[in-house]
Amino acid sequence: MNERQIAYNVIYKVVKKNEFSTALLHKEAKKLKANSGNHEFFYNLVKGIIKRKLYLEYICCQFGDAKKYPKTDLKIKVLLWLGLYQILYMDSVPSEVAVSETVELAKTLYSQKSGDFVNAMLRNYLRNPEITYPEDPIERISVEHSYPVELISQWVNIFGIENTEYMAMYFNELPEINIRVNNYATSMDKLLPYFEKKGVSFTKYDGIADVVKADKAQTMLQDVAFSEGYFSIQDAAASLVVTLLDPQFDENIIDFFAAPGGKTSYMSELMQNTGQIIAIDKFPNKVKLIKQALERLQLSNVKLVKNDALTYGPVAAAYDKILLDVPCSGWGVLGKKSELRWQSHQNIQDLIKLQTNALNYASKFVKVGGYIIYSTCTLNPAENEERIEMFLKKHPNFIIENAENYINTRYVNDGYLKTVPHIHSMDGAFGARLKRIN
Repeated sequence: MNERQIAYNVIYKVVKKNEFSTALLHKEAKKLKANSGNHEFFYNLVKGIIKRKLYLEYICCQFGDAKKYPKTDLKIKVLLWLGLYQILYMDSVPSEVAVSETVELAKTLYSQKSGDFVNAMLRNYLRNPEITYPEDPIERISVEHSYPVELISQWVNIFGIENTEYMAMYFNELPEINIRVNNYATSMDKLLPYFEKKGVSFTKYDGIADVVKADKAQTMLQDVAFSEGYFSIQDAAASLVVTLLDPQFDENIIDFFAAPGGKTSYMSELMQNTGQIIAIDKFPNKVKLIKQALERLQLSNVKLVKNDALTYGPVAAAYDKILLDVPCSGWGVLGKKSELRWQSHQNIQDLIKLQTNALNYASKFVKVGGYIIYSTCTLNPAENEERIEMFLKKHPNFIIENAENYINTRYVNDGYLKTVPHIHSMDGAFGARLKRIN
C-alpha cells in the first residue's frame, strides 16, 4: 500500500469510529519509515483531512447532487476529501496528480463506477472552484475553518468574532515543534550550537528559558542526542505550568494526572533528580511510556503509580506541592489533536465535575505553606477561573498567588497563567497557583 491508501484507511477508521488518530498514526508512520515511504506526507494528509473534513464536505455538497450526495457512502466521501485536500493544501502535489491518484485508489478499493464518480466530483471543483459561504458569521467561520458550529458559537460568546477566527486559523496551521533542553544533562548553550551545525535553526520565546521552536524536529529526534536524553519534545505552554509550580531541590511533589509525562520529567530535571515526585496515572500503557521517557532522560527521583488519581492514598497533608493537570476539553491543543475539535464541545459537565472533585481531593495532600498548581490545556472559563473561584469559596484555607511572581508577565492575565495560541504562538494553557495558609 502507498501513503495515500494508508492515510485513507486511518482517516476512515478515525471518522467512522470517532477514534483518536495518534496511535494509528505512529504505527503506520513507523512502517512507512521502515519501508522508505514518505511518512511526513502521510502524517500531513491524515492530520489535515481530520481537521478540515467539515470544510471539505461543504465543498462536496456544493458540487454534488443536492438529493443524492448526502446519501453517499462515507467510504467514498473520505476518498473525495483525500483528493480535495491535496488540491487545496498540498502545493507539492499537482492537481492532476491529486485527481488521478485518488481516482485510481477508488477503482482499486471499490469499483470503476466509484472511480468515475470521484473523478467527476473533483473535476467539477477544478472547473469552478468558487465557494459560497453562509452569511451568518458564526456559520461562516464554522464552515470556512472547519469546526463544529456549536464550538464556534461558544468561542464567539467568550472571545468575540475576531479572536475566534484568528484562533480557528491558528489551529489549522501545521503545528510548530518545541524542544525542551534537559538541564540536568546539558544546557541550551551547548545543545543549540550542536544542532545548528547540522542545519537546524531555532526561535526563542520571550521569557522562557528552556524551550525553543525547532524547524527540523525530525532531524533532532533521529540524532543520538535524543536517545541519550539531552532534550525532549514539549510545548512552551506546558513548560510554563511547571515554571509556575517552581519545583525546588528535595521537595515532595505529587503529579496526579501524570501522562504523558512531559511535566513530570521537567519537574525532575529542575529538581536535579533530588527529592521525590509521585506520578500517578491509571492507564498502564501510559505509565509505561512515562517510565521509558524517564529512563531515556536518566531521571530516578520519580515514583510511578498505576492508580486512579482520585483514589490514591494514603491521604496525608504532607506534600510540598501538587500538580493537578486535569483532563479538560482541550481547546488549547486543537492544532495538534486534530479530532478533538469534533468532541471538545461535548461532555463539558462531566469534565467540570471531575475537575471539581480533583481539586477537592488534592487539597487533602497539601501541607500548610504548600501549593496546588491547577492547570488545563483549555481556554474555557468554566473549566478554569470558575473552578478556582468555586474551590476558594469552599476552602478558605487556600489563597491564589499571582503568577507574575513566577512567570513572564506576557503570559499572565488576572493573576493566572493564560497562554493564547494565536497571540503567543504556543498551545493554550491555564494555570493557577494556590497556597494553603492554614
